[in-house]
Amino acid sequence: MNWKDIQVSDDNTHFINDGKPIFAKIFIEVLKFHSPGLAPVKDNSGAYHIDTNGHELYSNRYSRTFGFYCNRASVIDDNRWFHINEKGSKVYSVSYLWTGNYQENICPVRNADNHYFHIDLNGNRIYKENYVYAGDYKDGIACVKSQDGFCRHIDKNGNFINDKSFLDLGIFHKNFATAKDKNGWFHIDKKGNEVYKNRYLTIEPFYNGFALVTTFESEKIIINEKGLKTLTV
Repeated sequence: MNWKDIQVSDDNTHFINDGKPIFAKIFIEVLKFHSPGLAPVKDNSGAYHIDTNGHELYSNRYSRTFGFYCNRASVIDDNRWFHINEKGSKVYSVSYLWTGNYQENICPVRNADNHYFHIDLNGNRIYKENYVYAGDYKDGIACVKSQDGFCRHIDKNGNFINDKSFLDLGIFHKNFATAKDKNGWFHIDKKGNEVYKNRYLTIEPFYNGFALVTTFESEKIIINEKGLKTLTV
Protein backbone atom coordinates (compact mmCIF):
# COMPACT_ATOMS: atom_id res chain seq x y z
CA MET A 1 0.00 0.00 0.00
CA ASN A 2 1.30 3.44 -0.94
CA TRP A 3 1.48 5.64 2.16
CA LYS A 4 0.28 8.58 0.08
CA ASP A 5 -3.09 6.83 -0.31
CA ILE A 6 -3.65 6.50 3.44
CA GLN A 7 -5.95 9.08 4.97
CA VAL A 8 -6.79 10.12 8.52
CA SER A 9 -10.34 9.47 9.70
CA ASP A 10 -12.61 12.42 10.38
CA ASP A 11 -12.29 11.95 14.14
CA ASN A 12 -8.46 11.62 13.91
CA THR A 13 -8.45 8.22 15.66
CA HIS A 14 -7.51 5.81 12.85
CA PHE A 15 -6.35 5.47 9.26
CA ILE A 16 -8.46 4.66 6.22
CA ASN A 17 -7.98 3.76 2.59
CA ASP A 18 -10.90 3.77 0.14
CA GLY A 19 -13.13 4.66 3.07
CA LYS A 20 -12.18 1.56 5.08
CA PRO A 21 -9.96 1.26 8.18
CA ILE A 22 -6.57 -0.26 7.36
CA PHE A 23 -5.77 -1.32 10.95
CA ALA A 24 -8.09 -2.83 13.52
CA LYS A 25 -6.66 -0.56 16.20
CA ILE A 26 -8.25 2.72 17.23
CA PHE A 27 -5.88 5.34 18.64
CA ILE A 28 -6.39 8.34 20.88
CA GLU A 29 -4.96 10.53 18.12
CA VAL A 30 -3.24 10.07 14.78
CA LEU A 31 -1.58 12.44 12.33
CA LYS A 32 -1.13 11.78 8.63
CA PHE A 33 1.67 9.76 7.07
CA HIS A 34 4.79 11.50 5.84
CA SER A 35 7.70 10.30 3.73
CA PRO A 36 9.01 7.63 3.78
CA GLY A 37 5.69 6.24 5.06
CA LEU A 38 5.65 6.93 8.81
CA ALA A 39 2.91 8.43 10.98
CA PRO A 40 2.65 9.84 14.52
CA VAL A 41 0.10 8.10 16.76
CA LYS A 42 -0.93 8.17 20.41
CA ASP A 43 -2.54 5.43 22.50
CA ASN A 44 -2.74 4.65 26.21
CA SER A 45 0.98 3.86 26.29
CA GLY A 46 1.96 7.28 24.93
CA ALA A 47 2.93 8.85 21.60
CA TYR A 48 5.17 7.18 19.00
CA HIS A 49 5.43 6.45 15.27
CA ILE A 50 4.23 3.57 13.12
CA ASP A 51 4.84 2.32 9.60
CA THR A 52 2.20 1.55 6.97
CA ASN A 53 1.70 -1.92 8.44
CA GLY A 54 0.82 -0.43 11.81
CA HIS A 55 4.07 -1.60 13.40
CA GLU A 56 5.74 0.67 15.94
CA LEU A 57 9.20 1.92 14.94
CA TYR A 58 10.64 1.86 18.45
CA SER A 59 9.69 1.12 22.06
CA ASN A 60 10.12 4.67 23.39
CA ARG A 61 7.04 6.67 24.29
CA TYR A 62 6.63 10.44 24.28
CA SER A 63 4.09 13.02 25.41
CA ARG A 64 3.50 13.95 21.78
CA THR A 65 5.00 13.17 18.39
CA PHE A 66 4.88 14.99 15.07
CA GLY A 67 5.55 14.00 11.47
CA PHE A 68 8.90 13.14 9.91
CA TYR A 69 10.51 15.84 7.77
CA CYS A 70 13.99 15.35 6.31
CA ASN A 71 14.11 12.04 8.27
CA ARG A 72 13.67 13.91 11.55
CA ALA A 73 10.57 14.10 13.76
CA SER A 74 9.85 16.59 16.52
CA VAL A 75 8.79 15.00 19.82
CA ILE A 76 7.93 16.13 23.34
CA ASP A 77 9.23 14.26 26.36
CA ASP A 78 8.08 15.78 29.69
CA ASN A 79 8.00 19.32 28.24
CA ARG A 80 11.41 18.82 26.61
CA TRP A 81 11.36 19.16 22.83
CA PHE A 82 13.88 17.59 20.45
CA HIS A 83 14.14 15.57 17.24
CA ILE A 84 14.44 11.84 16.75
CA ASN A 85 15.42 9.68 13.80
CA GLU A 86 13.46 6.75 12.38
CA LYS A 87 14.87 4.44 15.06
CA GLY A 88 13.50 6.68 17.79
CA SER A 89 16.96 7.90 18.83
CA LYS A 90 17.57 11.52 19.78
CA VAL A 91 19.73 13.08 17.06
CA TYR A 92 21.46 15.70 19.23
CA SER A 93 22.17 16.12 22.93
CA VAL A 94 20.27 19.30 23.85
CA SER A 95 16.54 19.88 24.40
CA TYR A 96 14.40 22.93 23.71
CA LEU A 97 11.20 24.64 24.81
CA TRP A 98 9.94 24.21 21.24
CA THR A 99 11.11 22.69 17.98
CA GLY A 100 9.69 23.13 14.50
CA ASN A 101 9.82 20.77 11.54
CA TYR A 102 12.87 20.48 9.32
CA GLN A 103 12.51 22.17 5.95
CA GLU A 104 15.40 22.13 3.47
CA ASN A 105 17.47 20.34 6.18
CA ILE A 106 17.17 23.31 8.57
CA CYS A 107 14.82 23.76 11.53
CA PRO A 108 13.80 26.64 13.83
CA VAL A 109 13.98 26.07 17.59
CA ARG A 110 13.35 28.02 20.81
CA ASN A 111 15.74 27.56 23.72
CA ALA A 112 15.37 27.97 27.49
CA ASP A 113 15.95 31.73 27.17
CA ASN A 114 13.09 31.98 24.64
CA HIS A 115 15.56 32.75 21.87
CA TYR A 116 14.79 31.51 18.37
CA PHE A 117 17.43 30.36 15.89
CA HIS A 118 17.99 27.62 13.28
CA ILE A 119 19.82 24.31 13.54
CA ASP A 120 21.08 21.83 10.95
CA LEU A 121 20.28 18.11 10.75
CA ASN A 122 22.83 17.35 13.47
CA GLY A 123 21.47 19.99 15.83
CA ASN A 124 24.26 22.52 15.23
CA ARG A 125 23.39 26.22 15.12
CA ILE A 126 23.90 27.64 11.64
CA TYR A 127 24.57 31.18 12.93
CA LYS A 128 25.28 32.84 16.29
CA GLU A 129 22.44 35.39 16.35
CA ASN A 130 19.35 35.01 18.54
CA TYR A 131 15.92 36.19 17.42
CA VAL A 132 12.52 36.95 18.93
CA TYR A 133 11.09 34.62 16.28
CA ALA A 134 12.36 32.54 13.37
CA GLY A 135 10.29 30.80 10.70
CA ASP A 136 10.80 27.93 8.27
CA TYR A 137 13.12 28.14 5.31
CA LYS A 138 11.60 28.19 1.85
CA ASP A 139 13.81 28.26 -1.24
CA GLY A 140 16.80 29.08 0.95
CA ILE A 141 15.26 32.10 2.71
CA ALA A 142 13.60 32.46 6.14
CA CYS A 143 11.89 35.28 8.04
CA VAL A 144 13.25 36.35 11.43
CA LYS A 145 12.25 39.00 13.95
CA SER A 146 15.07 40.79 15.78
CA GLN A 147 15.21 42.24 19.28
CA ASP A 148 14.60 45.70 17.79
CA GLY A 149 11.12 44.56 16.74
CA PHE A 150 11.85 44.53 13.01
CA CYS A 151 11.57 41.59 10.63
CA ARG A 152 14.13 40.64 8.00
CA HIS A 153 14.95 37.86 5.54
CA ILE A 154 18.03 35.68 6.04
CA ASP A 155 19.76 33.13 3.81
CA LYS A 156 20.89 29.61 4.78
CA ASN A 157 24.04 31.00 6.40
CA GLY A 158 22.06 33.41 8.54
CA ASN A 159 23.04 36.48 6.53
CA PHE A 160 20.49 39.19 5.70
CA ILE A 161 19.62 39.02 2.01
CA ASN A 162 19.19 42.80 1.83
CA ASP A 163 19.44 45.87 4.09
CA LYS A 164 15.67 46.32 4.48
CA SER A 165 13.63 45.76 7.66
CA PHE A 166 9.87 45.69 8.21
CA LEU A 167 7.27 45.62 10.95
CA ASP A 168 6.05 42.26 9.67
CA LEU A 169 7.13 39.98 6.87
CA GLY A 170 6.14 36.87 4.93
CA ILE A 171 8.09 34.25 3.01
CA PHE A 172 8.90 34.60 -0.67
CA HIS A 173 6.43 33.05 -3.04
CA LYS A 174 7.14 33.25 -6.77
CA ASN A 175 9.77 35.98 -6.21
CA PHE A 176 7.57 38.23 -4.07
CA ALA A 177 7.01 38.47 -0.32
CA THR A 178 4.39 40.22 1.79
CA ALA A 179 5.69 43.02 4.03
CA LYS A 180 4.31 45.60 6.42
CA ASP A 181 5.53 49.08 7.33
CA LYS A 182 3.94 51.84 9.41
CA ASN A 183 1.47 52.54 6.58
CA GLY A 184 0.25 48.99 5.96
CA TRP A 185 0.85 45.82 3.97
CA PHE A 186 2.37 45.56 0.47
CA HIS A 187 4.59 43.30 -1.65
CA ILE A 188 8.36 43.41 -2.04
CA ASP A 189 10.97 41.85 -4.33
CA LYS A 190 14.11 40.00 -3.14
CA LYS A 191 16.04 43.26 -2.87
CA GLY A 192 13.46 44.40 -0.35
CA ASN A 193 12.07 47.03 -2.69
CA GLU A 194 8.33 47.75 -2.77
CA VAL A 195 6.60 46.54 -5.92
CA TYR A 196 4.06 49.39 -5.78
CA LYS A 197 3.27 52.45 -3.63
CA ASN A 198 -0.16 51.45 -2.26
CA ARG A 199 -0.63 50.04 1.24
CA TYR A 200 -3.39 47.71 2.40
CA LEU A 201 -5.07 46.47 5.56
CA THR A 202 -4.36 42.83 4.65
CA ILE A 203 -2.85 41.09 1.63
CA GLU A 204 -2.23 37.58 0.34
CA PRO A 205 0.76 36.32 -1.66
CA PHE A 206 0.55 36.55 -5.43
CA TYR A 207 -1.21 33.55 -6.93
CA ASN A 208 -0.23 33.12 -10.58
CA GLY A 209 0.27 36.84 -11.03
CA PHE A 210 -2.61 38.17 -8.91
CA ALA A 211 -3.22 38.78 -5.21
CA LEU A 212 -6.28 39.35 -3.04
CA VAL A 213 -5.93 42.44 -0.83
CA THR A 214 -8.18 44.34 1.56
CA THR A 215 -8.17 48.14 1.52
CA PHE A 216 -8.47 50.27 4.65
CA GLU A 217 -12.08 50.83 3.61
CA SER A 218 -12.62 47.04 3.94
CA GLU A 219 -12.98 46.63 0.17
CA LYS A 220 -11.54 43.40 -1.20
CA ILE A 221 -9.86 43.75 -4.58
CA ILE A 222 -7.56 41.80 -6.88
CA ILE A 223 -4.27 43.44 -7.88
CA ASN A 224 -1.65 42.36 -10.40
CA GLU A 225 2.12 42.21 -9.81
CA LYS A 226 2.42 45.89 -10.64
CA GLY A 227 -0.10 46.74 -7.94
CA LEU A 228 -2.83 47.71 -10.37
CA LYS A 229 -6.44 46.96 -9.42
CA THR A 230 -7.98 44.30 -11.66
CA LEU A 231 -11.42 43.86 -10.10
CA THR A 232 -13.46 44.08 -6.91
CA VAL A 233 -14.55 40.81 -5.30
